[in-house]
Amino acid sequence: MFETMTAKYIDLRSDTFTLPSAAMKEAMFNAPLGDDVFGEDPSVNALQDYAANLFGMEAALFCSSGTQTNQIGIKVHTQPGDEVICDALSHVYLYEGGGIAFNSGASVRLLNGHYGRFTAQDVLNNINDDNVHFPASKLVCIENTVNKGGGACWDLKELKNIQTVCRQHNMAFHLDGARLFNAIVANGEDPKTYGQLFNTISICLSKGLGAPVGSLLLGSKEHIYKARRLRKVMGGGMRQAGLLAAAGLYALQNNIERLAEDHHKAQMIAQCLSERPWVDTLYPTATNIVIFKLADTLPSSQLLDHLSQHGFKASSMGSQLIRFVTHLDQSVEDIERLCGVMEGVG
Repeated sequence: MFETMTAKYIDLRSDTFTLPSAAMKEAMFNAPLGDDVFGEDPSVNALQDYAANLFGMEAALFCSSGTQTNQIGIKVHTQPGDEVICDALSHVYLYEGGGIAFNSGASVRLLNGHYGRFTAQDVLNNINDDNVHFPASKLVCIENTVNKGGGACWDLKELKNIQTVCRQHNMAFHLDGARLFNAIVANGEDPKTYGQLFNTISICLSKGLGAPVGSLLLGSKEHIYKARRLRKVMGGGMRQAGLLAAAGLYALQNNIERLAEDHHKAQMIAQCLSERPWVDTLYPTATNIVIFKLADTLPSSQLLDHLSQHGFKASSMGSQLIRFVTHLDQSVEDIERLCGVMEGVG
């Protein structure tokens, strides 16, 4: 018999709910500080240099959020009236408050890919002709892993093909890498490969890596110089930001390889769900996100209430879709208990 309530919720709504560890807090407490708006915070500079070197790129800029790094990246590459090509499931389109329109004044061409991933041919088919009636196609954005695609990873070969199309048509290539390290760990990839493919990359420190705040925009010195000005215009300049940057540096140095543990926990959940009769469709589970569609016989609100009563929080993705996200603050035992709770449904 399971308890109907626990003192502490196990939160599977997102990997943004991770809390900094004691060692990360110690790194923050001991961080040397300066004024980052003047470029003089040593901890911010150390984080930026480390991240840029990790991807083999020239420079990096520490920002408050992935939305900010994505929006700055898009604005670096576009002018009002230009067009951005991205997937219909992409975060930059769905979950950044209409920022492409608001910040960049750009049009958006949506592609309907496979779990958020499209092909080079899809891009080629959607580049506008050089005609005064059409917005100028200037930027391709991809998201790796794809949040709404169930943590789906992109194939590097296809990314290289898209890069080729972008170069041939004088277009920039931006990566929303909010969970890029999940893809890198899952597929045994080298971050420098991504640095060679994209003009700009956004990486998030506050999801699976466990930092409390922050993302980085990576690119050429020229792009990051422009990005720093845009960050200022958006009110994103932070002063003694080294307190936060130290957490990000600790995360990059200590918490990347452990993402494999989160992927294992996600596989445990997926296996459990594959055996439940009330699951209509289970997305492929490649990393730390599990998305599934419920059969009409079980309303999503009913399942979420049941989970809550047993001490688990999960997210609705709309229309009978439920998402679980695994992260460092959940144990294997927590996931085993979740599976036990779900076995008692229906």
